[in-house]
Amino acid sequence: MSKNIVILGGGMGGIVAAHELRRKLSDEFKVILIDKRDSHFYSPSLLWVLAGERKPEQIVRKFDRLAGKGIEFYQASVNKIDVETKTVTAGERLFHYEYLIIAMGADINCSAIPGVSADNCLYKLEGVLNIREKLNTFSGGRVFVVIAGTPYKCPAAPVEAVLLLDTIFKKKKIRDKVELKLFTAEEGPMSVAGPNISGEVKKMVESLGIEYTPSIKLESVSQQNKEISFANGQKYNYDLLLVIPPHQAPAVVKDAGLLGESGWIPVNAKTLETKHPGVFAIGDITGIKLANGKALPKAGVFAHFQAEVVAKNIVSQIKGEKPQKEFTGGGACFLDTGRGSAGVAFGDFYATPDPKVAMIPPLKIGYWGKVLFEKWWLWKWF
Repeated sequence: MSKNIVILGGGMGGIVAAHELRRKLSDEFKVILIDKRDSHFYSPSLLWVLAGERKPEQIVRKFDRLAGKGIEFYQASVNKIDVETKTVTAGERLFHYEYLIIAMGADINCSAIPGVSADNCLYKLEGVLNIREKLNTFSGGRVFVVIAGTPYKCPAAPVEAVLLLDTIFKKKKIRDKVELKLFTAEEGPMSVAGPNISGEVKKMVESLGIEYTPSIKLESVSQQNKEISFANGQKYNYDLLLVIPPHQAPAVVKDAGLLGESGWIPVNAKTLETKHPGVFAIGDITGIKLANGKALPKAGVFAHFQAEVVAKNIVSQIKGEKPQKEFTGGGACFLDTGRGSAGVAFGDFYATPDPKVAMIPPLKIGYWGKVLFEKWWLWKWF
């Protein structure tokens, strides 16, 4: 009888874990991936859709391709996780598992801020396509990018968004007619990377005439009046609005009693194990506190490395060996400046007292590195 390793979520972490497990285990073990979508969406390229450099179909891959790699895919919403009976209910099926990897990511909660809709959301495809359509006919005015709360996925993305917008407006020869602002609830851009990197990024943004306002909390949006209101009483009228809404863990994970005080799944920072035997969590759904008290960023690079650790340790456990692999907190990300160049931030996020992160300044080779990584990812896993 087959033994099941069930993976919930087909983002970066879930995909890598599924492949690594399938590659290392015999057919005695079934590797089952469950996702409510029928396709994997390569989210790091979402802003290139905004800029018109990609079409959605170029960065989407169907999960049914996984069948040829020995991975069983089942499309359904997860209805229940029961760690006591070691079962998962998804759609109309009940799955028993030997090991469970929860890689469901973070849900984007547009309804958390009155007046915000998916059409404004920078992290949803429908939002990006709506904004892209408006950009095609945009001739000038106030353009705001607003980070409504922390934590949020990909700390570099909102900065990339304003830099891409700056480039778009310059290409349209209307930059002098646009007031471009970035508002955020955090104290600085990419603040989790430390004050030095945050300071460098802030200078980069402001050097382009982009106004940066930190530590400000979005309270509501009036679509009718095209007005945003902040908790400190400040109000601004806008012509084009891009919002990063608050993020939260999926309700089914909360219902299973798996969340900690942070609102995310607490795990061993090195092994990604939860307090429940045989249950691991990776990627955006985890809550890992760093030495400086901040949370490990929610980024695909960490989900990828964590997936490799979990897969290798599960294989070791199955073979009766002592798990040796550890996630060390290392990671890197590209910062696309929108000018055919990209910076690269990299370092050790588990360092004390603060993450040790450095950044290679924006270069053309950085941009092509990001392009090549996209191509490699979609080729490698699908």
